[in-house]
Amino acid sequence: MAEKRASSSRGRAMVGDVCDALDAIAPPHLAAEWDNVGLLIGDRARPARRLLLTIDLTGPVLREAARAGADMVLAYHPPIFKPLSRLTADAAPVALAAARAGLAVYSPHTALDAAAGGTNDVLAEAVGIRRPRPLEPVIRRDRCKVAVFASPADVPAVAAAAFAAGAGRIGNYGECSFRAAGVGTFRGDEGSSPAVGRAGRREQVEEFRLEVVAPRDNLAAVLAAVRAAHSYETPAIDVYPLEDVPPGVGMGRIGELARAVTVGSLVARVKRALGLERVLLAGPTRGKVKLAACCAGSCGELFRSAAGAGAGAYVTGEMRHHDSLAAAAAGMTCICVGHSNSERLVLPGLRDRIRHAVAGLDVRISRADRDPQQVV
Repeated sequence: MAEKRASSSRGRAMVGDVCDALDAIAPPHLAAEWDNVGLLIGDRARPARRLLLTIDLTGPVLREAARAGADMVLAYHPPIFKPLSRLTADAAPVALAAARAGLAVYSPHTALDAAAGGTNDVLAEAVGIRRPRPLEPVIRRDRCKVAVFASPADVPAVAAAAFAAGAGRIGNYGECSFRAAGVGTFRGDEGSSPAVGRAGRREQVEEFRLEVVAPRDNLAAVLAAVRAAHSYETPAIDVYPLEDVPPGVGMGRIGELARAVTVGSLVARVKRALGLERVLLAGPTRGKVKLAACCAGSCGELFRSAAGAGAGAYVTGEMRHHDSLAAAAAGMTCICVGHSNSERLVLPGLRDRIRHAVAGLDVRISRADRDPQQVV
């Protein structure tokens, strides 16, 4: 996937440039509602010469960032997760240390998991899944449709105002709208000042229905701009919440392997791809698998979606005891590779995408980052 190459007008990358590139790779609206993604520490206007990628922001990673002269860290897991009432060494030691060091910290977490080409697509490739599709597609609810009724003479100005306020963008296209002609009626009450006709009399006028899509978080600005550009005293405006299921994005992945393989062969493939000597195995150890599923991190509960779709094996980071029992009882083989081991595989490809997107940025992968739990 190609991301737009960015650099500041000063000829050097800024923290804001890196954030914009990361937002394009892992759009924040794809993140789970409970998550905390985006720029968590730092100033978008500060220079970003070197970026360090890590799964977890730990003391050793912070020291590595200082030695490397990094200005910014991408920490896949948010070091600030719940709202903080105080920033002390006890409440948020890593976040405080990063802030003291002047490090900007960005976390993509579940936005990167759900995104096309993100964590789960990389894990699916390691498992050998072909043409993966999401186990739980993302339902997008961050947009509205605004319909406004206006005279033919008003439509160009009203549309221009809506576009200027941020409406009318669909994918890679801007200034998108739909216009349909019709007839509107109204009767102005006493004290009204209609733009057409007279108060107290039912009027009938030719109108257009103008429809535009608007970001939900920018809806107030769009409505204000539409009203300001409209000649009617009280414009008729409808707002409809939109839901969409973008293709290829969501939590987990499922799909067929190139050919049916034994459980032992699948385990060996996963170990080899992730560079592991040991994994945890639950459920059947014999038989063959053709349809497989995966989800990075702590996604044990998603085995139900995988089992319901007919998958014979499920690869994830970790599972709760009772989920493992339920999966085994359902006849599904579950391979647990360790929480961050299931996620770390995304970093090399992410490094390359960021390098391509942000000119002049030195992007490195942390050597100090590792899963805190080891099977010995």
